[in-house]
Amino acid sequence: MTRAIRFARTGGPEVLELEEIILPDLKAGEALVRHRAIGVNFIDTYHRSGLYPVPLPSGLGSEAAGIVEQIGPGVTCIRVGERVAYAGAGAPASYSEARVVPADRLVPLPDDVSDDVAAAALLKGMTAEFLIHRTFPVVSGQTVLFHAAAGGVGLIACQWLNKLGARVIGTVGSDAKRELALSHGCAEVIVLDRENFPERVRELTSGHGVPVVFDSIGKSTFLGSLDCLEPRGMMVSFGNASGKPEPIDVTLLAQKGSLYLTRPTLFTYTGKREALLSSANALFQAIRDGLRIEIGQRFPLAEAQAAHRALESRSTTGSTLLEL
Repeated sequence: MTRAIRFARTGGPEVLELEEIILPDLKAGEALVRHRAIGVNFIDTYHRSGLYPVPLPSGLGSEAAGIVEQIGPGVTCIRVGERVAYAGAGAPASYSEARVVPADRLVPLPDDVSDDVAAAALLKGMTAEFLIHRTFPVVSGQTVLFHAAAGGVGLIACQWLNKLGARVIGTVGSDAKRELALSHGCAEVIVLDRENFPERVRELTSGHGVPVVFDSIGKSTFLGSLDCLEPRGMMVSFGNASGKPEPIDVTLLAQKGSLYLTRPTLFTYTGKREALLSSANALFQAIRDGLRIEIGQRFPLAEAQAAHRALESRSTTGSTLLEL
């Protein structure tokens, strides 16, 4: 038996319940991981609310770090006793003391990356990696707009972009978050509640706009983000913190300057094991080179409801962990 957060119906944080569960027997290619730290991500709220449907009843969570306790037949990529982390490994179930996962989705952890840092950074850090290196490869001298710059992905991405030599314009929801974003690589920060961000971006770019916008906020910023782009610029929509964007007429992209629009996911970019390990190792090297991983808040596993309320109120900064 082990304890896990489960939900039998979609809805608000109140649907999350702590239950005793029996773990399944290991099959070929699987491993049992005993968790030490669990990452909380916005995608977890999409699963819980039904925005991204999952079969019910269901576990929750995509990210954790821990120790391999058992391996199933045929597993050679990891070993018992090894420290590992994962960010997406089958059905959501990381909000638990232990779980069974496909072994080929586990990332071995180097000695210089702690369990807390791995659980706080793997999903968000690999997201930042594929966004700025592969979805739109940012180069030195470019100016980019990154929404939610004080969030988990934002704090990592903005530091990384700054190291690449990019000028980062960030958006945040408060003055406190503005200072945090400025200290993590942003050159300018726009407070969304009191500034018209498309107008401000145009001012900061002498009317030209930016070649790329990275937008995880969604509905409330989507159309404004398009207005920030220079001709043939790219809108990278990778989240829906304010809700799912409304459908658009694709001719709008032509009207606004032959724009590009993409909706990438981490799980597509890391679908093959070699791509997963490459992305994770790029993140680990960036951490060695000075990338700071901010853990803004911690909650016991039993208080997953409170963690979700904090996340959805947009009062959090950096990464959120569930502790065991």
